[in-house]
Amino acid sequence: MPTQTRIVAPSTQDRSVRSAEGRVLQVPPDWELLPPGDAALTRRVKAAGPSWTVQEKKGRKTFSLGVWAPRDRIQAIRAALEKERSTETHAKRRAADATRRERKQQEYVDDFRLAVLAFLDFAPRYADLAQQLADAVTEHATPVGSGTVARTQRIPIERRAESAVIAWLRHATTAYDNMKIPRVKGKRREVRRMLAEQSRRLLEAYRAGRAVDLEACPLLAAMKRQGG
Repeated sequence: MPTQTRIVAPSTQDRSVRSAEGRVLQVPPDWELLPPGDAALTRRVKAAGPSWTVQEKKGRKTFSLGVWAPRDRIQAIRAALEKERSTETHAKRRAADATRRERKQQEYVDDFRLAVLAFLDFAPRYADLAQQLADAVTEHATPVGSGTVARTQRIPIERRAESAVIAWLRHATTAYDNMKIPRVKGKRREVRRMLAEQSRRLLEAYRAGRAVDLEACPLLAAMKRQGG
């Protein structure tokens, strides 16, 4: 029923969706699809009454395709929100929010870089290289929206730093990006595990302070490509 709020999936038929039970439902004629992108508008439209949220699952990720809701409701809430956003008070609040987010992001970047350095734990003779590598990993891993392991809150920052270093080394110091890995379940994970061990052995040489062949070391070659 249109009066029931639902989570639905897309359908191949025009102006229709598929329910959780697999039934094809026709979208009411006076409803329209509010596309994703404006979180505040979407929240208010959903809070104001029944709606159908369209989601599509691809692999482990679920993507929002928008929200079906009464056209009049969407238009009225959009107009009210635009009026609210045009005020000086709203502009000041947005500026304050942006400053707070930037400060929080910079604090996280600094903390993450320290965690990377702690994981690297290079011997004093390689301190400069550790700093350069920490910069490279942090720059790659910490931007908002990057989707890297550094952005997850599910694991401690120490493990995020470790995973980010290993991922960076996998792409920068091995042939992983050009490997043709068979599409067999578990094979890519197996290859990543093998390359991770290879990266850990590489790091261990610098932690122990051993002499390194400057011409043959893949880490030094990668840092040269990075401009380090």
